[in-house]
Amino acid sequence: MTPSKPRIGITVGDLNGIGPEVVIKALADNRLLNMVTPVLYGSSRVVSFYKKLLNIEELNYAQVKSKGQFAHKAVNVVNCWEDNFEITPGKPSRESGKAAFTALKWACEELKEGLLDALVTSPIDKNTIHSSEFPFKGHTEFLTQFFGAGESLMFMVSDAIKVGLVTEHVPLAEVSKLITKERLLAKLSVMEASLKKDFGINKPRIAVLGLNPHAGDGGLIGQEDDQVIKPVVNDLRNKGKLVFGPFPSDGFFGMAQYTRYDGVMAMYHDQGLIPFKSIAFENGINFTAGLSVVRTSPDHGTAYSIAGKNQANEGSIREAIYRAGDIFRHRTEPSTEK
Repeated sequence: MTPSKPRIGITVGDLNGIGPEVVIKALADNRLLNMVTPVLYGSSRVVSFYKKLLNIEELNYAQVKSKGQFAHKAVNVVNCWEDNFEITPGKPSRESGKAAFTALKWACEELKEGLLDALVTSPIDKNTIHSSEFPFKGHTEFLTQFFGAGESLMFMVSDAIKVGLVTEHVPLAEVSKLITKERLLAKLSVMEASLKKDFGINKPRIAVLGLNPHAGDGGLIGQEDDQVIKPVVNDLRNKGKLVFGPFPSDGFFGMAQYTRYDGVMAMYHDQGLIPFKSIAFENGINFTAGLSVVRTSPDHGTAYSIAGKNQANEGSIREAIYRAGDIFRHRTEPSTEK
């Protein structure tokens, strides 16, 4: 039987980045405990270190003594390692990467076992976490393999705009050859299913951005828009899907056309994330659509330059926690169609 409040696992992320700071700031707001049961994967020493450094007195937490036994009116802390990792805010280290992976793997295993209802991952450093156990470019790729998803989607989400990516963490020089009909169709399928299942939108309207300037300008500036993107969009339209495009991305965002759609599919990382973060940086989140489990994260990185200085804004991680709970409820409660 599922508890009335979703059990949200939260990884501590890189110990020396802003992850621990924003998590602790968010969890210090006791109103959050009315909505979810937070379970922080890291260590009580990390929590105590940052509480003292940031002079945060409001956060009360309980160490988890038995596996899966969580207090539903407190912040639960799972000690994932012996407290011997050095904490040096703002300074990347292999130790902090190892700690981040240990917490991530622990949380994922408990999520797979059904001890959690959703997962929120704090920022990691892709260089320090990289190892034989984590040969991935980021969380999304790791989680896709860990949970055996056939296809996943990096889906940036806010109330104002939702943006998915056809290609994610790849060099720009490789993007065009990765834009295939099969890949685009698969990503659009995941987006449509997620908008229905995870956000309760019965008939989602999806805009597809062009790859080239002016969406190819009729073939004068590249062939991908006419030969790959447009045929996929037309085929889906003929099947009754509310999919439109390809749109030149500059005019699309410049004229705020995104407000007319439930989801926007961008061809590559910066094409989607630059406008998304311009519109929703402090309250936007990253959601991995297509997984059998719910996973969200803030839309920022480790930000070493401000780590430990009490300058990091916790808005995105707070939103990631609330969104994780909301998406879990959408998946498990009777739907209200839009």
